[in-house]
Amino acid sequence: MTEATAQVRAPLKKIAPNAIRLERVLDAPAEKVWRYLTEADLRSQWFMGGTDARPDRDFELLNDHDNLSDDDVPYPENYAEFKGRTWSEKVLRFDPPRLLETTFQGGKNGTVTYELKPEGERTRLVVTHSGIESPTGFQDFGSGWNSHLTVLEERLAGRSIRNFWELHAQSREAVKEALEG
Repeated sequence: MTEATAQVRAPLKKIAPNAIRLERVLDAPAEKVWRYLTEADLRSQWFMGGTDARPDRDFELLNDHDNLSDDDVPYPENYAEFKGRTWSEKVLRFDPPRLLETTFQGGKNGTVTYELKPEGERTRLVVTHSGIESPTGFQDFGSGWNSHLTVLEERLAGRSIRNFWELHAQSREAVKEALEG
């Protein structure tokens, strides 16, 4: 694996008073991207582990971002309270390898819809997070999704992520600019 050299950007849009949308074109076929969304061991490499997402079942998201950095990087103090937290989520729509919709934070912060659109050997992934209730949601959830999707993009391209938290800090700034612009 080579080290990630991707420039952090924030391709995100506020599409409703409580919703954001992000898009990425990933270097993998839709079937592989689908596995990274639904299989806990693969999902833990870019987002959160827990249990596999399957139709008509609850699943868990385990927040342990130690898996996201290839270097040994400590949790920042302001995120430490979330380390090890597990949320019970529901699968609302499951149409492999095209559409996955789940609750987020047990439904407390809405739903997340993942749409996969094949583009040759690549896949356009559209992530829509709606029903955000947090007062800092667009900044927090936007930078979180942007960071995690950058990790997914880099992992699928065979590159490493040395320091997720550095990437996340850069993402916060890029998202702030995108939301203000």
